[in-house]
Amino acid sequence: MISRADLKQIVMLTYLSDDMLDTFAGIIDLLQFDRDEVIFREGDPSERFYMLKSGQVLLEQRISDHVTACLAAIKPGYSFGWSAMMENERYTVSALCNAPSEVFSFTSVKAHRLFRQYPEIGMRLHKRLLVIIKKRLEIRTEQFRQAITHHPDMQVLFTSPSE
Repeated sequence: MISRADLKQIVMLTYLSDDMLDTFAGIIDLLQFDRDEVIFREGDPSERFYMLKSGQVLLEQRISDHVTACLAAIKPGYSFGWSAMMENERYTVSALCNAPSEVFSFTSVKAHRLFRQYPEIGMRLHKRLLVIIKKRLEIRTEQFRQAITHHPDMQVLFTSPSE
């Protein structure tokens, strides 16, 4: 079984009480991945949520047949695959190990069952998930803004006619 101390290293789980962590630990698996191993691919059914214990995971999205963009590098203590917290969703990015990695994971089926039985756990985790999504949206918005304001074709729109 996964220890409470291990789970306290995951930022998202620090908002659960010790009793909640003990209950939640019952649905968590510890998975191991090698460097360059794919955890999931963009478009796969989102059946698992992941929390990185050790290693590094890159979140990538295919832009074209020849271009893949790295959107984030997940460090230990942080989570990914949040589409699994919603029903009947698909992953919007691919997750690839950039180093040998240990990952805590739970299935969406087990999580939803647990949340029905212990609604306070579900509420706290979903609140944290909203914070994560909000922060990532803010980062992506800023990246988009930077890309637009620095694009040579867009410079014309940002300069005044008198220049």
